[in-house]
Amino acid sequence: MAETNIDDSSGELLGYLMDKLMDYARDVYYTPIYMKKNRPAYKLSVLCDRENLETIEDIIFENSTSIGIRKFEVSRDILERDFVNIDYKDISLTYKMVFHKDKTYVYPEYQSALDLAKTDNISIKEAFKKLDKIYGEEYEKKSE
Repeated sequence: MAETNIDDSSGELLGYLMDKLMDYARDVYYTPIYMKKNRPAYKLSVLCDRENLETIEDIIFENSTSIGIRKFEVSRDILERDFVNIDYKDISLTYKMVFHKDKTYVYPEYQSALDLAKTDNISIKEAFKKLDKIYGEEYEKKSE
């Protein structure tokens, strides 16, 4: 993981930096912080594989005003997962199934919510509700 604080950059530059980093990182995010003299700033955090760290550093130094990067190793536990697709109208809806001990959790993918919202001309909130309903109906069919 690589982190740096940036207090003298525009939103446009930060957005560009994030786009560049995402080509080599597992995740990139900003956290609003306050630095010395109460200056508003952002902490840039980049989760990446060790083999991409030098490239990540180069991108940060070349595309930001950062003059130092903190690096440290992190670990994570990953739950087993699988994907289920359900055909609806002219689109394929994708759900992520996540398994933890004896429980299964089902989450619709964001892109499926966007596709459903556009197809049915509904809000994204309504699309997520409808995705839950569609999955439930499909699950009941398979149980019969």
